[in-house]
Amino acid sequence: MKNADEIYQEAHTAGYAAGKNARTAAMIVGEPTTPFGSDVDMSKETYFVADGPCGFVKINIRPARGKFVKYLKENDLGYSDSYFGGYSMPIHQFGQSLQRKEAYGYAFRDILTSYGISAQTMSQMD
Repeated sequence: MKNADEIYQEAHTAGYAAGKNARTAAMIVGEPTTPFGSDVDMSKETYFVADGPCGFVKINIRPARGKFVKYLKENDLGYSDSYFGGYSMPIHQFGQSLQRKEAYGYAFRDILTSYGISAQTMSQMD
């Protein structure tokens, strides 16, 4: 059986590879032609965002106990989540890219669950 550091390193490596290889939906951001329009007025300033929408992702582990959670706490890799319960570890890799962070989070979660750690990936578009 692997120790908590080895599990973390395996999960991080899998997550980083998944995030790096994730396919993102590029987008153009700008002003619409009408106040509630769903188009972009190309005559005004626009921005190309190659990595798709921005957002936040975290891994939530419930219950917040066990050797792995103890390891996260000792290494300041998260926080006690008073809203959702358990212990949450935010994903800081890949800047603001929601899609890359989600890919990282799902791969990280899959490694944790393979070791019997109850975890879920939570995301929020910004």
